[in-house]
Amino acid sequence: MNPRAPSDKQVAALVHDAAAAPSMHNAQPWRFRYLRHTRTVELHADLERTMPHADPDTRGLHLGCGAALLNLRVAAAHEGWHPETTLLPDLADRSHVASVRLTGHSDGGTDLGALYPAIHQRHSSRHPFEEREIPEAVREALTAAAHAEGATLAFPTAWHLWEVLELFQEAEARNVTDPGSDQDLARWTVGDALSAGATGEGVPHYAYGPRKRGGKAPMRDFAGSRRVAGRDAADFEQTPQLALVSTVHDRPEDWLRAGQAMERVLLLATLHGLAGSFAAQPLEWADLRWPLRDPSTGTGHTQIVLRLGYGPRGPGTPRRPVSQVLDIEP
Repeated sequence: MNPRAPSDKQVAALVHDAAAAPSMHNAQPWRFRYLRHTRTVELHADLERTMPHADPDTRGLHLGCGAALLNLRVAAAHEGWHPETTLLPDLADRSHVASVRLTGHSDGGTDLGALYPAIHQRHSSRHPFEEREIPEAVREALTAAAHAEGATLAFPTAWHLWEVLELFQEAEARNVTDPGSDQDLARWTVGDALSAGATGEGVPHYAYGPRKRGGKAPMRDFAGSRRVAGRDAADFEQTPQLALVSTVHDRPEDWLRAGQAMERVLLLATLHGLAGSFAAQPLEWADLRWPLRDPSTGTGHTQIVLRLGYGPRGPGTPRRPVSQVLDIEP
């Protein structure tokens, strides 16, 4: 139990953990405000970090904010506070996506707090994975983790998997000739490690992973049409293990729930020795997103596709300093 109000240093540590979350193109579209008098951490979407072409409705932005929110809850629970969470607490302010009040009742013994060691171990991996099947017991645990956040997790197999992969191929083919896709990549990819460290954002070249020479795994090439010196090519999985995170509805609160589910699944997968990343290419095209839905019922809204497997966890990517994303008020 932790009955004391957190110090400013402790709040900064919580935000440091929250900001380790993944986000589309590592744009880190979030800001935090801590209100001392109510022990409340407000999470705000940074709408200047939107992607007008790939994410015009800000669904992807909300997914990233949801992932940061999950990390914040995990870190708070680990430190002994109960993270009393409210989504979209101020409908007059669309940037205010969540509030987390830190009460004095310990939640550290629950499954939520137990995920804490994975926060800084989890990195998006754009490397080939082994052709080794994830055990059914692990799949069931990951499915339960998504369900705990109000989302569903489904592992497509057989014809459904090939249909999903075909949608990725179609999206990737469109992106090759789509100028808007190049604009997004140019804004959020960084040419060298020095630049990445200076900006604290975006996807640096060392995190692109090898260029795909063969295989079926859906991999976005962050290099685009540019050449990257010294970058290798590799064969990826022939039968990738994908997981679809879906929600019943398709509103901002559902996007936030899906983002929390995505991160909860990725953290638990990390603890189980899995590597992972997320993919969104067909989700960026309205006509390709709908066919991703549950084929058995024809319902639900797919929010993100995860690629999971056994392989390198991938390198860490830069993060903005806490001082740039946190304000503390009386």
